[in-house]
Amino acid sequence: MDTDARPRRRGPYAKSAERRRSIVDAAFEVFAARGYQGGSLQDVADRVGMSQTSLLHYFPSKADLLVAVLNRRDVVADTGPLEDETRDFPTILIDQARFNEGVPGLIELYTVLCGESVTEHYPARDYFEHRFARLRDEYSAELRKLEAAGRLREGVDIERAASSIVALWDGIQTQWLLDDSVDMAACLADYLGLIIRPSAP
Repeated sequence: MDTDARPRRRGPYAKSAERRRSIVDAAFEVFAARGYQGGSLQDVADRVGMSQTSLLHYFPSKADLLVAVLNRRDVVADTGPLEDETRDFPTILIDQARFNEGVPGLIELYTVLCGESVTEHYPARDYFEHRFARLRDEYSAELRKLEAAGRLREGVDIERAASSIVALWDGIQTQWLLDDSVDMAACLADYLGLIIRPSAP
């Protein structure tokens, strides 16, 4: 018999990795709906059909699971380094806003956990502090490039504009969660149009 035709058994590592992914996906849904404070490990365990004791074998603490969920969120969608040379900075941001609308639970998870991050002893506070600092740095760098190219409008303070883009994006997302008739991408585009000149045709 051709042994290559036999179905290959999946090793314990593959099964363990799959189980970890299913736990993180379940926690993603629980934390998006109930927040980190309101969602329990038992809620997550129930979604994957396992005991809380078994879940703790994969994630020793709720804080460890939260970090994994945030890392998962970054894989699903994140602005990341702005290195796409086929699109300019405003287009990248607007496209990202449109993309986020189409990922179920993504905006809910981010908004809920970000709001909780200002509470005392929140385990992911550093994550959000570093994320905001990184975004401000990246956006400032992109705005400086636009300034050098003559596309930044007069009187724009680059650091304040970078912070304003972050604040506008987060605020518009919260409004969209409460009323999905709010056009996040259009609101973001309107502000960017106030500080950035259109590219030459």
